[in-house]
Amino acid sequence: MVTAVPSSPARPVAAVRAAAVRRLGPNWYACVMGTAVVATAGATLPVRVPGLRTACTAVWALSCAALLVLLVARALHWAHHRDQARAHLLDPAVAPFYGCLSMALLSVGGGTLLVGRDWIGPGAALALDAVLYGAGTLTGLAAAVAVPYLMVVRHRIEPGQASPVWLLPVVAPMVSAAVGPSLVPHLPPGAWQRTLLLACLAMFGMSLLATLVMLPLIFSRLVTAGPLPLALTPTLFLVLGPLGQSTTAVNKFADVADGVLPATYAHGSTAFAVLYGVPVMGFALLWLALAAALVARARRRGMGFAMTWWAFTFPVGTCVTGAEGLGAHTGLPAFDVLAVALYVVLVAAWAVAAAHTARGLARHGAGGF
Repeated sequence: MVTAVPSSPARPVAAVRAAAVRRLGPNWYACVMGTAVVATAGATLPVRVPGLRTACTAVWALSCAALLVLLVARALHWAHHRDQARAHLLDPAVAPFYGCLSMALLSVGGGTLLVGRDWIGPGAALALDAVLYGAGTLTGLAAAVAVPYLMVVRHRIEPGQASPVWLLPVVAPMVSAAVGPSLVPHLPPGAWQRTLLLACLAMFGMSLLATLVMLPLIFSRLVTAGPLPLALTPTLFLVLGPLGQSTTAVNKFADVADGVLPATYAHGSTAFAVLYGVPVMGFALLWLALAAALVARARRRGMGFAMTWWAFTFPVGTCVTGAEGLGAHTGLPAFDVLAVALYVVLVAAWAVAAAHTARGLARHGAGGF
C-alpha cells in the first residue's frame, strides 16, 4: 500500500501569490507618487488649516505602506515572471514607467523629512530619507539612460507614437534635484553641502534639457495625429511634472544657497528662482488648460477609469509646490491663492483615483487594470 502524502499548503499559496503579480507593471508606482505628493504639498501650504498637518502625515504613512507593498510585489514579479518583466522593458508603452520607481522612492523620502518626523522622530526620518534619496537618485539616473537607450536600440516606434509617458524616465532626476536640497543642511558645512547642492543643479540641468528635447515631439504628435486615445488622454497631465518640479527645484536651491554657495551665487539663485519659475509656471497653467480641455472632450466620448488617471495627481502636486515656492520668494498673494486652488484640485483628483483603484483591486486584483 502506498500512502498519499498531502501537498504542502504553502506551495499553492505561493503559487497563487506569484500568479497574482504577473501583470503587475511599474506603472503602479504612480499610486505611491500621487499619494506622497498630497502630503508634501499640503504640509507647506501658505495657509493654516486645523488638522491639515496631521492629515498630511497620515497620507504620508499610507504612501509608505503602499511603497513597501509594491516593492515586495515587484520583487516577486521579477523573481517569478522574468519573461513578463523583460517584455515590459521591451515594450515602448511600458518601459518609461520604470522612472516611476525612482520618483516613488524620492517622494516618500521627501515626505519623511517633512512630515514623517512628527511620528517617527527627526533622527529616524533623516536616516530613512537619506536611504530613499540615495536609492531613488541611483535608480532615476539609471532609468534616464537605460530607457532612452532601449527606445533607440530595441524599441520600434512609429512617427505618430510619441507620448507624454516618454517624460517619466527623464523627469526622475528633476525630482532628485527638488528633494535633495532638504538634505543639504544636515551635511557637514563646506564641500559636502556644496557638492550635494551642485549635484542637484546638475540633475536639474540634465532633466530640463532632456524634457526640452521630448516636448516638441509630444506636441507635434498632437497637432499632426490628433488627440490621444481615450485611455491615454490623462497622460497629457504628465507634461506638468517637469514644469512644476523644475520650478520647485529652483526655489529649493534658493532656500539653502545662502551660506553654502559664495554670496554672489547665493543671491543670484533667488533671482533665478523667480525669473525662471514665473515664466515656467505660466506655461504650466497654459498646458493645464489645454490638457483639461482634452480630458473633458475624452470624458464626453466615454473615457472610463484607467491607471492613467493617476497622472492627475503627482504632476499637479509639483505645480502646487512650485507655486508655494514662488509665493515665498515673490511675496505675492496671487501665488499663494494659486497653490491653494491647485491643492484642492490635487486632493479631489487623488480621492477619485484612489477610490477607483481600491474598488478595482477589491473586485479584480492588480491584474484587472
